[in-house]
Order: sequence, then structure tokens, then C-alpha cells
Amino acid sequence: MSTLRDLAEEHTSLGPPDIDHLTRLAGDWQLLSDLSFADLLLWVPLRGVEGKPREFLCVAQVRPNTSSTAYQDDQVGKKVGGPEVAHLDIAYTQGRIWREGDPVWYGDTPARHEAIPVRLRGADENIEVIAVIGRDTNLSTARTPSQLELNYLTTADDLAQMVSDGTFPPPAHPGETTSAPRVGDGLIRLDASGKVTYASPNAQSAYRRLGFSAHLVGEELAVLSSRLAADPLEGTDAAERILTSLRGEAPARKEVEARGATVLMRALPLMPAGVPIGALVLARDVTEVRRRDRALMTKDATIREIHHRVKNNLQTVAALLRLQARRVNAPEARIALQESVRRVASIALVHETLSMSSDEAVDFDGIVDRVATAATEVSATEIIVKMRREGTFGVLPAEIATSLVMVLNELLINAVEHGFPGPDEDDDTPPPPPSLTPPAPTGEVVVSAHRFRKQLHVTVADNGQGLPEGFRADASGRLGLQIVRALATGELRGSIELRNRAGGGTEAVLVVPLGKR
Repeated sequence: MSTLRDLAEEHTSLGPPDIDHLTRLAGDWQLLSDLSFADLLLWVPLRGVEGKPREFLCVAQVRPNTSSTAYQDDQVGKKVGGPEVAHLDIAYTQGRIWREGDPVWYGDTPARHEAIPVRLRGADENIEVIAVIGRDTNLSTARTPSQLELNYLTTADDLAQMVSDGTFPPPAHPGETTSAPRVGDGLIRLDASGKVTYASPNAQSAYRRLGFSAHLVGEELAVLSSRLAADPLEGTDAAERILTSLRGEAPARKEVEARGATVLMRALPLMPAGVPIGALVLARDVTEVRRRDRALMTKDATIREIHHRVKNNLQTVAALLRLQARRVNAPEARIALQESVRRVASIALVHETLSMSSDEAVDFDGIVDRVATAATEVSATEIIVKMRREGTFGVLPAEIATSLVMVLNELLINAVEHGFPGPDEDDDTPPPPPSLTPPAPTGEVVVSAHRFRKQLHVTVADNGQGLPEGFRADASGRLGLQIVRALATGELRGSIELRNRAGGGTEAVLVVPLGKR
């Protein structure tokens, strides 16, 4: 299914600002649909041909949560023209809300048509109609309206006029990700002085949670909200936002806490035809949501603290092994302990990164770069070896990162030590005079990574001396290669292959599945 933006860009002459405005409208218009007890269809004019009647394309649709829909089928992508869209054409060309006409039938469903022009106020204050909202009400469920329904319909008409004026939806606030307002959250209507003229049952319940047991009608909501808030500064801020909406501006959402309850409030100005007549306040009880958020934050902090302590413990183990290696006289034992230090340190890197992350995943590129730098610093070779990374590993879950860093640590150490071996300790040939010493050769190890079809493909390649003739990884007695094979095929559930490069040197190719484990 194509999106609103896709349809508008492909079939209409609307520019980016027009499409952005329609996208914001579609993000907030569930409120208008619920208040109207009606389906809303967003119609945009198609690129026309001179002399032919105008046609419209439906680019978005929303059904009411407060009533039955007039359309059982999705209307998005439908193109209409001729007498069927006369009401849309009138609203578009004359720039006024169209409410005339007899009910129409969609199969067995009677419906009432209305058309609301959508205006956009440009940077030069020029206002033009860019689209039309079709407001279609299912009449089969019509009944005598209650006080709630009358207030909903009155507010819906005010918002419809603001859509026609180009003042609804209000500008978005940077960084605001809260979901679009919903009528079911609790609706409060204020007059121009800020007093409550109507409060829905859900709104009354939200304020009862904050500690106000009387009826809201007749109360000055800004003063009441300020008095109820547990934090005086928070209460003052909430009151100021309500007053701001009465002045015709749309402030950002605000949470008010009192008596252990939390209510999220959003204030919208009501100013049909540019005249401020009050405000609409939506109040949602989010007490349980915030309680779960705090529980999750506590859990995340605990997990990060655990990773921090594991990192510290691993670093302590590495320090003890390093101290032991200095006291061992046997060269082979000392080398084995030094290798263990590097392996423990590489795992500590993963836990250090996780201790600073908000979830059980790590940005692996930084870890690879640090492991590669460490591999060159401990290499016992006269050759200058440069490390380079191509591509990106991206974010990896902890269970993959811990095993993968050990595999890469071993492959990088092997590439440096065996691809570019140091001087032969049994060679008694005296070194040449400094003046005759040639410049040290340069080696390179490249770590490449890319993702393909839910797999991570990693290659560690060097331009060294290559593998010895008849080499077989599965028959090698080296502990490092045994660790690589065990982790690659076991913990990582992947595959590993070591081979000579065509241009000289060695490459290790690792494939790791990234699907559910």
C-alpha cells in the first residue's frame, strides 16, 4: 500500500510543504474523526488536463472510534470525478465548508456528506486550499444526542473551521514523540476565560486521581491544575501552558503528578475564523505507564551495573594473569599467560560497552577498532603492520558480540604474528650497521564487514607470507585456531574458512547468521 507522501508525489502537483502539512494533519485527525462520529477521507486534486473536469485522489482515511464506519472497504488510492465529487469541487474552488445535500447510500448504509477545505498558511502569509477532507457520517446508527455527543460535535465543528482556516493542526514541537491525541483520553472544554464548560467522564476520573473529587465544570482549570500538582514548579508550568492555549497558541504536552498519579495533558486552542473562543484540553491517566517506565529504568540501570562489575572483574583477572606472566621463567608459559590476558581483555571490552548502553546491544565498530589497535601494539615483529577496517558491523546483540570479539582477537593476532613473523631468535648473524639498515617493510591487515540476507560476512585479510603448504585449520594444534573454530561453529552458529589470497597473504572468511537465536 502506497503512503500519503508516495501518492501525493506521484499523482499531484503538491510541493513538499503542502505534503508535510497533509502528513501532520493525518497524524492528528483521529481527534477530529472521533469528535465528529464520522469517517474522514483526505482528497487531493489530480494533475488536470485543460478543459476536463477536476478529479480527486484519496490519499488517507481514518475511521471513528466513537461510531460505526460508513465504509467497509479501504478508500485510499481511489480516484473519483464528475457528479460524485461535486461537493469536493465546491469546497476546493470556493474555499468553504460544504454541508448541503441529501444523504447518499453506500450499499445498505446511508451517509451524510460534508467537505472541508484544507488550507496551508505559507511563509508569506498567503493561504491557499491544497486538499479537501470528506467528512462522511454513518446515519444508520443516528440517535438523540447526549450532552457528551453535543459537546463533541460542537468541538468538531470548531476544529473543522480551523482546518479550513489553516490553523489546525498546530506546529509540531521538536522531539515530541507522544502519540496523537485521542478523545477517549478525557476531554475538557474551556471557555475564553479558562473556565471548564464541559468535562467527559474520563477527564473527571483523571482529575479525581490527582485529588480533585468535585465536578470540574465551572473551575478555572489553570488554577486548579497548579494547586493540585505535587511540585509547585510543575504546577506553574502546567497552568502557563493552559493559559497559552487560551491565547491561541499550541503548547507542548505536559505531565502533572500528584498523590502518586500522573496525568498527561495536551492543550489545543479553539479559534475558528481566527477568533479565540477557548481551548480543548485532553487529559490521559498515564500512572501505570510511568510506573512501568520507572521499573524498566531501574532494571536497565541494574543490568548496566552488572556489566560494569563484570568488566571490572575481568580486568582484575587480566591484571593477575599479567602479574603471573612476569614471574614465570618458562617462555612458553609466559606466552600462554600473555595470550590469556588479551583474550580476557577483549571480552571486558564488550562488557564495558554494554555498561554504557541502554539495551543488550553494542555498536561493534568501536570494539573492533580497539581490538585491532591492541593487536598491533603487542606484535613481536620488526615489520610495521597497519590495521584498517572496511564496512560496518553495526549494532550487534551481546550474545553475538562477546563470542565475535574473541574470534576477531585471535584472527588479528594470528594475522600479525604468523603473517609477519619476527626475527629468528636462533639466527647468530650480526645485524648490519645502522647506516646500511634498509627501511622496515610495511604490512597491512584489513577487516571487512557487511550484512547480506540476515547474515554478517566478515573477512580478515593480510598481505603477509600466507599459510604454509598443506595447512589444515581442523588439524592445527594452535589453541587460538581451536578457539576460533569452536566459537564460530558453536556459539555463533556460523562458518569459518582460512585460505591463501590470490595476490599473496592469508584471509579468514567468517559468516555469522543474525536471525533469531
